[in-house]
Amino acid sequence: MDIFNVFIVPTQTAPSSWSYLVSGLYILAFGLFIYGLMGLTGPKTAVRGNWIAAIGMIIAIIATMLNVPIRNGELGGPAGSDASTPTINWVLIAVGLIVGVALGIPPALKTKMTAMPQLVALFNGVGGGTVALIAWAEFIETDGFHHFRDTPAGPVVAGSLIAAIIGSVSFWGSLVAFAKLQELLNKNLEKSLVKAAKSFQLANIVLMVISLAIAIFLAVDAANGGGASVWWIVGLLIASGVMGLFVVFPIGGADMPVVISLLNALTGLSAAAAGIALNNTAMIVAGMIVGASGSILTNLMAKAMNRSIPAIVFGAFGGGDEGGAGAAGAAGGTVKATSAADAAIQMAYANQVIVVPGYGLAVAQAQHAVKEMASLLESKGVEVKYAIHPVAGRMPGHMNVLLAEADVPYDAMKEMDDINGEFNRTDVAIVIGANDVTNPAARNDPSSPIHGMPILNVDQARSVIVLKRGMSSGYAGIENPLFYLDQTSMLFGDAKKSVDAVIEELKAL
Repeated sequence: MDIFNVFIVPTQTAPSSWSYLVSGLYILAFGLFIYGLMGLTGPKTAVRGNWIAAIGMIIAIIATMLNVPIRNGELGGPAGSDASTPTINWVLIAVGLIVGVALGIPPALKTKMTAMPQLVALFNGVGGGTVALIAWAEFIETDGFHHFRDTPAGPVVAGSLIAAIIGSVSFWGSLVAFAKLQELLNKNLEKSLVKAAKSFQLANIVLMVISLAIAIFLAVDAANGGGASVWWIVGLLIASGVMGLFVVFPIGGADMPVVISLLNALTGLSAAAAGIALNNTAMIVAGMIVGASGSILTNLMAKAMNRSIPAIVFGAFGGGDEGGAGAAGAAGGTVKATSAADAAIQMAYANQVIVVPGYGLAVAQAQHAVKEMASLLESKGVEVKYAIHPVAGRMPGHMNVLLAEADVPYDAMKEMDDINGEFNRTDVAIVIGANDVTNPAARNDPSSPIHGMPILNVDQARSVIVLKRGMSSGYAGIENPLFYLDQTSMLFGDAKKSVDAVIEELKAL
């Protein structure tokens, strides 16, 4: 069998030159998807990888448009279309493309790097919601799968039902993630949701049973001729959508990077399922690439926290916030405050300084100030490096993106495994808004909720300067003993203002 036959819609009896063109475009698009994804493995090639993948998606869209069946095999559709083929409304397709571009480009251009995690969550949710709507439309289009009574309907029915469930979970879960990241939820409400984790887990079990029961009913009904009421698919979408809300409601900020990655993987898998239902190769391949890469990233992020994915989804810890009120002193010891002048002197006379960025840096938009401070230190002969924890910030690679925006050299950004061995020979480690990823309790306290989570060995540096707005706990809701160590001093205030003050002192030295 000709390999290109796998890309041809089943209405065709033999491949045509038009079909070969469509198949060739699909293969080219898939190659660009994979090559672009390879570029995302490093910060130096990430931008190029994004552009390559985007070009691949444009080609896939063009191929899909060329493969749309049109009545009587008119130009624009594959050979073999006949009078029974439904007429395609190209005006609606054009309007949809224009609206999508109009809604997608402005936020992508205007959103600040500090809000990029929210944008990722929102865009991911839109993808899941689209897949859920496709499943709904397919159910209506086939009159409750009734049109397949005389033909094999397994792929269409299974793909539609899987897409409906996973797409709904991804859409509504991503909206909750967006609301949490954008801090739209009241802090007390968010903490209450985290504390009610067990109640949400029980509700999710019930909702999962309901969703599966409806899906099984619709599958059995399709096998017997179909024609079920549209309210069944609506009920399936509602049940799975509420499940998506309840899954993410109790998950705290400490786990949000992993949740974003997991929801991204779910959206990819739902798109692949929808592709099976629509017999669209582009959706199948692109969805599987997104699903596979998202699953791998989710697993890597979970390992970086030394927690299993089920423990993250069902454990639900982490309802605090860097700016919220927290009890100080629970770890014992005395907190030593410092000034910008003292911090500048310590760093100016150091041989090596390691900057440890966290979400506090993103909130204060201090990345450009940090780059200027590092440049001043380097002009004085100080070596400056940046220690990046895999789950620092609110999405994978958040700190890398922020620092790259400020033109921090890629070679200066060191991953946790590469930098941890250098802290014990580092003169000054300056922690900017990072909390849980520097907490030595993860290493030393078996009773700590984050015990076993790999951390940056900041406590091994000769001197530690911590920039914080106050003595609040981090996302995990626990205090950091690092703040009370003898070699640690606290520079309180907004991160950007504090760094700006240090810069002025460095200039005066």
